[in-house]
Amino acid sequence: MAISVGVTITDRVVAGLIEDHKVQGGLLRYPAAGTSDASIDEMGVLIEMPADSVCELICDHIAKLAAEHKTLDAVGVAMPGIIRNGIIEDSPNLPQLKGAHIADSVRSGVAARGIIAPVTILNDADAVAAGLAATRGHLDRHVRVWTIGNGIGFGRYPYTEGPWEGGHTTVTLDPKENYCGCGGKGHLEGIMGHRAMRLRFLDLEPDEIFAHARKGDRRCLEFVELWHQALAAATASQIHLEGPGRFYFTGRDIQRLDLSRMKEHLWEMVKMSPLQSYTLEILPEEPSLSVVGAAAVALLGVRC
Repeated sequence: MAISVGVTITDRVVAGLIEDHKVQGGLLRYPAAGTSDASIDEMGVLIEMPADSVCELICDHIAKLAAEHKTLDAVGVAMPGIIRNGIIEDSPNLPQLKGAHIADSVRSGVAARGIIAPVTILNDADAVAAGLAATRGHLDRHVRVWTIGNGIGFGRYPYTEGPWEGGHTTVTLDPKENYCGCGGKGHLEGIMGHRAMRLRFLDLEPDEIFAHARKGDRRCLEFVELWHQALAAATASQIHLEGPGRFYFTGRDIQRLDLSRMKEHLWEMVKMSPLQSYTLEILPEEPSLSVVGAAAVALLGVRC
């Protein structure tokens, strides 16, 4: 069986040794397992870390996992942003990585630690889609997934050339909607993203917004409705561009999604009968999915 390592980076680093699309021996995490999401938000662990230090952290995790396997069949590293040819062309949520030659840095870093392996860098949401395909035996199918967390990701498998920055889909023409970290107006992430919600509600944390909405607070209720409308609009755009099918929804903050509410909005947006055969499924966050997916894409030798 092929032995590979998958690494995924969002607001934390998670890595695992993969064999036959299964994690062997548990996952490594930085910050360590047990550190709360709130603590990570407060620490700003990765956003304050220089690109070179991020690469060193990745290489240390790979070396620890591969202690008994000095030759790996593949290493896959999943990161947020637009990635081409192993280079982070832009990454609004980890801006220090913009322009970083991550593949070259990781390749030389693991070689310096005595490990020989081909390295593939890919988008973190694409890794989730690939992980779903690999763990469900669907590597021959089209998989699409929205990831809901600090940023909003749109992942698809199999890999197709293009930026696929679904979180920056324009879902409103309101010029006041300018909370997206990339600086663009009207973006999905500017409504749904964790950072964007903090900017919009300076007096409330995102979880408090949804809690107040459940208690009937009008301002919060209106925003939660907008939140669901925005996700429905972005999903409708994908259906109109690529056709219907199954869409998965997962991520750190997936508990905020009311699928029945979103379905109501989506029904009003997709009216052509050939496009109405879509299905929507919520999945609890599972960090191993993107780790397995990163390794699976690397093993396939896909050039991202």
